[in-house]
Amino acid sequence: MDENAEEYEEEYEDARRARWTATGTGALLALVGLAASTLRLTGSAPVLVPGAYAFGAAVCGLASVLGARGRTRRALWLLIIGVMVMALGDQFD
Repeated sequence: MDENAEEYEEEYEDARRARWTATGTGALLALVGLAASTLRLTGSAPVLVPGAYAFGAAVCGLASVLGARGRTRRALWLLIIGVMVMALGDQFD
């Protein structure tokens, strides 16, 4: 009985760690994307560039919310998509 309880506790800790990682990473990427969008908006970049950063930041913010709710797999995919959108926008600069 103790072995099952310990195994369950380890799985619970892994899931909790994954939720915190997805939430923290999503929030950090959203803040960085918004900062980059603001900086690009004040510069001479085309309108597409700050828009891509803002959209990528919004997607990362959504990933952060999903990660906090335990949807870590979906949050991971949204983080990847958000960073890819920001990187694509950076290519137009």
